[in-house]
Amino acid sequence: MNRITALFTQSNSPILNIYYTAGYPALSDTLPILTYLEKSGVDMVEIGMPYSDPVADGPTIQQSNDIALSNGMSVKLLFEQLQEMRKKVGLPVLLMGYLNPVLQYGIEAFCRKCKEIGVDGVILPDMPMSVYLDEYKAIFDSYGLLNIFLITPQTSIERIRQIDQVSDGFIYMVSSASVTGATSGIREATENYFKRIKEMKLKTPTMIGFGISDKKSFDTASSYANGAIIGSAFVKALQQSSDLEKDIASFVSSIKG
Repeated sequence: MNRITALFTQSNSPILNIYYTAGYPALSDTLPILTYLEKSGVDMVEIGMPYSDPVADGPTIQQSNDIALSNGMSVKLLFEQLQEMRKKVGLPVLLMGYLNPVLQYGIEAFCRKCKEIGVDGVILPDMPMSVYLDEYKAIFDSYGLLNIFLITPQTSIERIRQIDQVSDGFIYMVSSASVTGATSGIREATENYFKRIKEMKLKTPTMIGFGISDKKSFDTASSYANGAIIGSAFVKALQQSSDLEKDIASFVSSIKG
């Protein structure tokens, strides 16, 4: 069973998923951060593949992308850094980014490498669902790699139902139409969206992201979904850190209690 699927099957408490950018703050920090996150009790991790034009991301993650790229990070180097990760960590790991670098690497070569090193899933927000289903799903399936789709408050019920039917792992519920890190906290209109999705009783687990930054917003989001994703707030914590292991443990503790 895929580690992501197993997590949702076995977990009885809200799932904390943390995002960070590969090669940030320093080029060599990618694997250490992953090990510190697991040690701190995080349930699942998304590692961002830095890209020069991360259109869905706000200033904090954009800046981390710029620094990671200037540090020398690439998809090829990321795979090299993660080559031994399954000797150190057991939690589900996803790669998140944009389609262009994956196409440049080669879709099948990318999926093959993910299977080889133990990556469980991929989130590519700019990959159209029709393109994935027509051209890439068979390749992803052959390497046991889950592709995670996103929905927003503007996504139609018909499309949500379609995404639910073709999804494995979880559905990424974007809390607003803005970029990452643009909102803090959860507004009433956003909660109404969460309620609407919960009432649809989808077969696929859901995780809420964008605007989740502290225990209060994590707990609120988790009351409507299987858990929540924290990105910008964690990247900011990395930016300000003087001791990664200690500060990551403190950050996670502040969310999970």
